[in-house]
Amino acid sequence: MASVQIIALTGGIASGKSTVSARLAEHGAVVVDADKLAREVVEPGRPALARIVAEWGERMLLPDGSLNRPELGALVFSDTSALKTLNSITHPAVWERARELFAAAEAANPEAVVVYDVPLLVEASADRPLTFDRVVVVNTSRDERIRRLMTDRGMSEAEAKARIGAQASDDQRLAVADVVLDNDGSKDELRAAVDELWRNLTATR
Repeated sequence: MASVQIIALTGGIASGKSTVSARLAEHGAVVVDADKLAREVVEPGRPALARIVAEWGERMLLPDGSLNRPELGALVFSDTSALKTLNSITHPAVWERARELFAAAEAANPEAVVVYDVPLLVEASADRPLTFDRVVVVNTSRDERIRRLMTDRGMSEAEAKARIGAQASDDQRLAVADVVLDNDGSKDELRAAVDELWRNLTATR
């Protein structure tokens, strides 16, 4: 009898990971989005927000009690120690919530394919071992990602390089990959590769 599969999906900024995630969802995968969970765990009333305030003070709150994201962003962007502290607060909270959603998906359908869409997979893996059935990495050349960030998001070349440089390297991501989807081509080519991946994931079901 088939059982639930938990697939980690990662890739650098502008690699095309969102296209892969959306295509897998079209095929019927249950997508758990780590970025959405990262916003959820710091909502008012959540323990992670309380810990952020305890660490850096009331200036981290807006008048309505929500997180002052610009203030927090300015702090961690300029202070690697502060970023490490923030990650130690948010990463475990995100992972706990993700595991709850994995369990809910399995309860609803024991044969589900669950895709954990997690940009910072490598960065967060220091906190815990990688415990997934497969790790899928969307790999796109650095030059192409810089071009996309400049063209699609209006960044300067310096901004694009800084954003890429702040993430794990391609080699670090590839080192944990079970499946690599190359995306230096067209979206149609990428979708075709995702379709093949889905066939492989569901071949024995």
